[in-house]
Amino acid sequence: MVNYQENQKDISLKVKEAKRLFILSCEIVVLSFLSILPATAATEEPVLSVVYGQENVNQWRGISDRLQTTGVKYCVISLNDVKSGADWGDRRVLFLPNVETLTPTQAIALEDWMSKGGRLIASGPVGSLSSPGVRQLLRSLLGGYWGFSLSDTEQIQAAKTRIPEWANQTGLFGKVRGGVVIPNDMGTESPAVWNSKDSPAAVVTTERSTFLGWRWGTDTASAAELDNAWLKTTINHYLTALAPSNRTKKIPGGSQSCSTTVAAAPLVQGSRGAEGQGSRGAGGQGGSSSPSLTPPKTATAPIPRPLPMVKPPSSQEAIDQLEQAVRLDVAPNSNEPIDNNQAIALQQELENLIGRVESAHLAVLADAANVGETISEGEGKQFSRNLNTPQSVKEQPTQLASTKLGALAISKDQVLAQARLIAKNLPQLIAQKNYALARQQWLIAKTTLWQQFPVDRKLAQPEIRAVWLDRGTIVRAGSKAGLAQIFDRLAQAGINTVFFETVNAGYPIYPSQVAKEQNPLIRGWNPLEEAVKLAHERDMELHAWVWTFAAGNQRHNEILNLNPNYPGPVLAAHPDWANYDNLGNMIPVGQTKPFFDPANPEVRQYLLKLYEEIVTKYKVDGLQLDYIRYPFQDPSAGRTYGYGKAARAQFQKLTGVDPVNISPSQADLWQKWTKFRTEQVDSFVAQVSQQLRQKQPNLILSVAVFPLPELERIQKIQQNWETWAKRGDVDLIVPMTYALDTSRFQRLAQPWIASKQLGATLLVPGIRLLSLPTIGAFDQLQLVRDLPVSGYALFAAENFNNDLQKLFSNTQGRIQSTTSEPIPLSQPFQTAAIRYTALQREWKFVFQNDQRPRPSQKISDFNNQAEVLRSALNQLAASPSASKLLVARASLTRFQSQFRVLMSQEIKSNSYQVKVWENRLVTIERLLRYGERRLQLRPL
Repeated sequence: MVNYQENQKDISLKVKEAKRLFILSCEIVVLSFLSILPATAATEEPVLSVVYGQENVNQWRGISDRLQTTGVKYCVISLNDVKSGADWGDRRVLFLPNVETLTPTQAIALEDWMSKGGRLIASGPVGSLSSPGVRQLLRSLLGGYWGFSLSDTEQIQAAKTRIPEWANQTGLFGKVRGGVVIPNDMGTESPAVWNSKDSPAAVVTTERSTFLGWRWGTDTASAAELDNAWLKTTINHYLTALAPSNRTKKIPGGSQSCSTTVAAAPLVQGSRGAEGQGSRGAGGQGGSSSPSLTPPKTATAPIPRPLPMVKPPSSQEAIDQLEQAVRLDVAPNSNEPIDNNQAIALQQELENLIGRVESAHLAVLADAANVGETISEGEGKQFSRNLNTPQSVKEQPTQLASTKLGALAISKDQVLAQARLIAKNLPQLIAQKNYALARQQWLIAKTTLWQQFPVDRKLAQPEIRAVWLDRGTIVRAGSKAGLAQIFDRLAQAGINTVFFETVNAGYPIYPSQVAKEQNPLIRGWNPLEEAVKLAHERDMELHAWVWTFAAGNQRHNEILNLNPNYPGPVLAAHPDWANYDNLGNMIPVGQTKPFFDPANPEVRQYLLKLYEEIVTKYKVDGLQLDYIRYPFQDPSAGRTYGYGKAARAQFQKLTGVDPVNISPSQADLWQKWTKFRTEQVDSFVAQVSQQLRQKQPNLILSVAVFPLPELERIQKIQQNWETWAKRGDVDLIVPMTYALDTSRFQRLAQPWIASKQLGATLLVPGIRLLSLPTIGAFDQLQLVRDLPVSGYALFAAENFNNDLQKLFSNTQGRIQSTTSEPIPLSQPFQTAAIRYTALQREWKFVFQNDQRPRPSQKISDFNNQAEVLRSALNQLAASPSASKLLVARASLTRFQSQFRVLMSQEIKSNSYQVKVWENRLVTIERLLRYGERRLQLRPL
């Protein structure tokens, strides 16, 4: 009754403050949903969906009883029916009580639903029995994860730090039996903590989710009054945080199904996690169905919407299989044996992470202490790069990730010392077979090291900062004004290169004279035309991203409500342009896209004409070829592809044999068939490069490729991108090195970054943002900056959330100045000069703050050689010429040959940082080589 009276007072205050009648009406509607007003007012549509699944079936009576007691009107979603984002419903808030298993498809669908404005409340060990990738994605969505269960009932109480006003209510605290929720991301708050040692989090909340650390709806965990108070308060918070006019709006594209009668929500019985692994947008699962269960009691259950019969993939997509091959999973509390190779990998990864944290801090401090190319002696002496005790510049203290809300503040020095000790002791723990403790200490060290990254100061130098701006995000923008908001966010975050999805599933995003049908999802405007203007107004490059040989997409058909087997508008008009597998299928079994036949001359001419229209009619800076390959095959399993009409005829003319009649067991013929298909792709890339550069000499041509080993890649997808690079057909290679943690990312990316087969072509690795925690993405970027590479590409704009926006704006965002930062692809020499100057600042900073004696002659020699190189690079940047390039390259080669001698003392104390500096010199060398080819500077 007291709470009721307090709520009534709050409502009265709101009524008095409201100055317009429609605002008052909206607030009454919202509050009526929560039973804060008398129940007679609760006549509006539900704003809450509640998920019923295998794990909460035995708890459902208690859950539904408490839901009905709250007075909140809700719908029930059967977890088994969720196959896409739409299946989570169009209600604004989703409640996921005590569900421990989500499939990859369901987790990806949940992320998609939340990206459209959905708000999530979860309780219990959510997703704890799911696959590693799902757990990682849920950590990102929830801002934390279920760490461990508490053995006894404990008091939950308000956190001593500042907590959200909405969560500061007496009825939210009391005795509960639950578990510790570990915040793992920026932007997370912990409004309630356990009354035990170190006050661990009991609840974590973000702007779009709240995670309750106990099994809601069970008498053994908590009282009904406390459960109901948290649910009502949280729903109220997420609805009233919206503008009044938006509080009753639905989630775009969500299913409207919600029966108002009591009905059974069917479930499929079976083992947890029976469904197969998903992938980036894969949406496909395996597993068999079995008898359904009926819950003991439900409220209102939705009628599942009909879905098209799209044949799902039978296994992971190839990019995810590749990640699995290099994964380094560290399961907490596991006492599984750790072999010698794993032990070395764990120790090395921890040492590398220590190096990345220190490297990031050095970049920040060197920049802060060298404003105007000078070093402040007073500030400089505060830093010694772990030779003594590193400190930040007093005037501008660096904020660490650990100082964000909800995180435990701890000294960076202490964390680094602790991590070094753990790394040193790992071999001993493993030798003693204390595997669980070794894993626990490793995870603690990784988590605390991640929290030490400097997150509020600029540390990035000129580099390629690219993002794929996907068709879905473009469609949702809806207009030039909507698209401008996206470009504003990207520019503020320091993104300087946009791969703009221009041809997708056979549809151009713009009205074309070559392809007669613009994407039906675009109405009344030209996104490509507007994007070029928006990018150039913000000093960004705009590259048209096109699907090359992939001609359609079953998932796109589903969005358009088309037959799932529709091959796309081009193949529908020209069926003889299609490609086929060895079983006669246009779409390979387990895949979702039909492909063109690259051997068909009419296909090639059509695509060339389309690309020529893009690069001549619109002032794009570049063109990126995606799906520049055949579909994935497995010849050893009898799954092959490439049997289009033109390809068969041409190969038979060359060899006298129809390729459908040969198999991998016929080694010589099969090799010829593989070579023939590979050459179709190779020759098309060369043709695109030659013809488009005749029209636009400054065009930057890039390719999105798979980072499989070369021989395997040629056998499976006929993609030989090393050849394109060596021939100079392309300017930029972007391997899709997608991984959920930095160690996997490094294993995928480093071989290609170190490759000597790319000639003068640049390479930047691709990073997939989906499933990555914010600070995990930052860690991958820091690795990129420590390797000999000149940038990165992010997939994709739809996953560029507010936390990433804030982090990127702080660390690589634009600084107000009269001159814009150069972009390596179009200004390689200017980029090289600025990057080298930043490198010099780091050396000077270290030398000035390391108190150990150095021979004065050695310091003098080092500084003289460094200055000679700086002068040569600056002259080349100011006025490029073949002679200046020759001088710069000679100076760089001479300096590199002496670098390790000059850095002998630093190698002993910090070999990681010396290697980073060597890598950055290699990056400068590659920029000079690329610039020579791009500007056609050849000595006479």
